[in-house]
Amino acid sequence: MNRSPYIFDAPSVSAMMLKVLLALVPGIITYLWVFGGGILVTLTLATLTALFAEAAMLKLRRRPIQPFLMDFSAVITAWLLALAIPPLAPWWLIVVGTLFAVVVAKQLYGGLGYNPFNPAMIGYAVLLISFPAIMTKWPAALQLAQTKLSFSDQFHYIFSGLLPNEVKLDAVTSATPLDYLKTQLMLKHDVASIKEAPLFGTLGGKGGEYVTMAYLVGGLYLWQQKIISWHLPTAFLGALALISGAFWLLDSTHFASPLFHLFSGASMLCAFFIITDPVSGPTTPKGKLYFAAGVALITYLVRVYGGYPDGVAFAVIFMNICVPLIDASTQPRVFGHEK
Repeated sequence: MNRSPYIFDAPSVSAMMLKVLLALVPGIITYLWVFGGGILVTLTLATLTALFAEAAMLKLRRRPIQPFLMDFSAVITAWLLALAIPPLAPWWLIVVGTLFAVVVAKQLYGGLGYNPFNPAMIGYAVLLISFPAIMTKWPAALQLAQTKLSFSDQFHYIFSGLLPNEVKLDAVTSATPLDYLKTQLMLKHDVASIKEAPLFGTLGGKGGEYVTMAYLVGGLYLWQQKIISWHLPTAFLGALALISGAFWLLDSTHFASPLFHLFSGASMLCAFFIITDPVSGPTTPKGKLYFAAGVALITYLVRVYGGYPDGVAFAVIFMNICVPLIDASTQPRVFGHEK
C-alpha cells in the first residue's frame, strides 16, 4: 500500500533559490544600463559580505557550513538589499546593511526557516533610519552617461567618495521620482506640472520604469515556474492600483495615477521578490491576499503622507508582525469538519 506524501521530484531549496536569482537577472541588466556599472560593485560587495557573515555565524552556532551556504538564501538577501539602495552608495553602507540583515535578522533567529522578518527589508530599514541622507542620494537615471562617469569612476567613487574634477555631485545625483513628487506637492504644485520635469518618464521615473518592467518579466517567470503563486503579487498590485486609483479619481491634481505607483519605487520588486518570501510571509491562500493588501495599503500611505519616499520596507516589516494572527485567522476548513 502506498504511503503519503505523494510528491515526486520535489524541487530543492537550492534549485528554487537559483531560479529566483535567475529571475532577478533581467532587472540587474536593465539596472546596469540605466544607472551604470556601480551596481555590479554593490552586488559583489553584498554577496561576499553575506556569504562571509553566514559562514561565520554557522561556525559560531556549530552548524554545517557548506549545505547552508549552498542554499543561496544569503545571496538572495544580498541581491535584494543591493538593488534597493543607491548604486553609488559608499562601500561600507552595503556591508553594514548586509551584515545586519544576515547576522541579526536571520541567523540570530535560528537561520533560514526561523526568521520572522524579511532580512533584506530589515537591513534596508536600518540603513534608511540610520543614514537617511546617503540613502536618498540616487543617481539621475540615464544621466551618468551624459556626465561620462565610467565604471572605473563609479568604482573609485564608491570606495573613496571622490568624483573626477570635471564632474560635480549634483550633476549625477537627484531625488527619486517619489521623493520629488512629494516635495513639489508640498510646495503647492499640481501633479501634471510636476511630471513635466525631466526626471519623469511615461509611466514612472525616467529609466527606472524600465527596471520595473524587467522585474515584472522576472516575476512572471517565477510564477510560470511555480516558484511563487499568484496570490501575493496579484493582491499587492491590485490593492495598490485600487487605493491609488481611488485617490486619483477624487483629486488627480494632488494624487498620482495608479500606473505611476505601480511603476515607481520598489513596487514590482516587492510584489514578486520581497513579499513572496516563504519564511516571513503567511502560508494560507486567503492569508496571502490579506498580507499583500496590507503591505500595499501601508506602502501607499507612507508614499503619500509619510516622511519617507517609499514605504515598502516598513510595510513589509509591519505585516511580518501580523503573520501569526493572519495565519491563525485564515486556516481553511478541515475536510470532514463543519466550518
